[in-house]
Order: sequence, then structure tokens, then C-alpha cells
Amino acid sequence: MSELTILSGGAAHGLVASLAADFKARTGFDIRGEFGAVGGMADKLRNGTAADLIILTSALLNTLAGEKLIIPASIKDVGVVETALAVRSSDPQVTAQDAGTLRTAFLAADAIFVPDTTASTAGIHVAKVLTQLGIADEVALRLKIYPNGATAMGQLAVSSAKRPIGCTQSTEIIATKGVKLSGSLPKGSDLATTYTAGVAARAAHAREAQALIDLLTSTAAKDARGRAGFL
Repeated sequence: MSELTILSGGAAHGLVASLAADFKARTGFDIRGEFGAVGGMADKLRNGTAADLIILTSALLNTLAGEKLIIPASIKDVGVVETALAVRSSDPQVTAQDAGTLRTAFLAADAIFVPDTTASTAGIHVAKVLTQLGIADEVALRLKIYPNGATAMGQLAVSSAKRPIGCTQSTEIIATKGVKLSGSLPKGSDLATTYTAGVAARAAHAREAQALIDLLTSTAAKDARGRAGFL
């Protein structure tokens, strides 16, 4: 069986999955992906994990290209993803129009589900926002930290807390059953991140990796990107 291997930030998981059947019809290749915190995925590549295609934040992917781990000519932007709020599908929406209402929303929650606050794009940002709001110490024991946003959202979906909330990238929220996108972070606390794809310098299937990049970024996939949460 022919497989294309991917190391990717969790933000691209839903989009890649939605295009997997189309990609196989075009190339005959299945996709075997590992999706997680971008810092962890970059370290895997640096440590020799075999991969054909890498999808990470634009800044990180360009750093890897500078380290000669990505083929520079292959690099293309996939799209922009917001960090956003999430709630269980059965819960009322939680929205924040400004820093004050965001602070209130976090303080009202008895559990806050987030991805890795040291290695994931959204998790690092959430930790920064909680500090800016002056409530990092107050909510520290309520933080439920998981290796990536998909796992955090899966745990939010089955949480038995009374008033849980989640904060991660919108694409990971949309892709998870049992949770729903509740609202964007307000101006001043917001984060929009560009995700970029590139062929690994040691790719075993460089041609097929480039074909998937072209599909992910194509005009034909515009609606798929929108449904997955890419702006």
C-alpha cells in the first residue's frame, strides 16, 4: 500500500482528512498523518522522523527550511486559522466582546480545556492571554492541559464539569464531535495564525507530497478550507 506521511499541526487535521479520498483518487496514495502541537512536530522532523509533507505555522516552517529540512521551492500557505472559544454542543454559547468579558468568561468556567501551553500555537497564546488578563494564578487549577487541541476538545466534549470552556484553534473545534465553535477571541486577545505546507528535504515521495500541497491550496479546495475553519 502506498502512503504519504505527514507531520502537521493539529489545525490542518480536518482539512487533510476531508481531501484524503480525492487525493487517493488522483495519486493512488493513502495519507498517514501525525497531527499535534507544532513545536513537537518540528522536533520530530529535526530528530529524524520520516515524513514527506510538513504543515506547520508559517514562521516555524520557514525556520525548518533555513535548517535545510524543507525544500524552499515547495512552500505554500494553506490559510489562516483563528484561536477561538469552544463549549460542549449542548451548552449555551460563550462569547467575549472585549478583554473584560473574556476575563469574566474564563473566571466563570470551572474547567478550561487547552492544548500544550509550551509547544502548541494556541496553548502558548492562551497562557499569554490569561497572564495579560491578570487571572493566570486564579485559574491555574482549572486548566486541563492536553498534548494538542484535538485531544483537549475531545475531553471537553465528555467533560462532567458544570461550566467547562475550551480555547484552541477553530479548525480543531470544528473537527471535534460534541463541541461547537463559540466565538472568536476579542481584539487585543486574538490570534490569527498562517499555516504553511512544504515538502520535507528527505521525503520518500516528494512528487506526491507536492501534489497534496497543490490540492490543499487549490481554488477547487476553497470551500473545503472554509468548512474546516480556514479563513
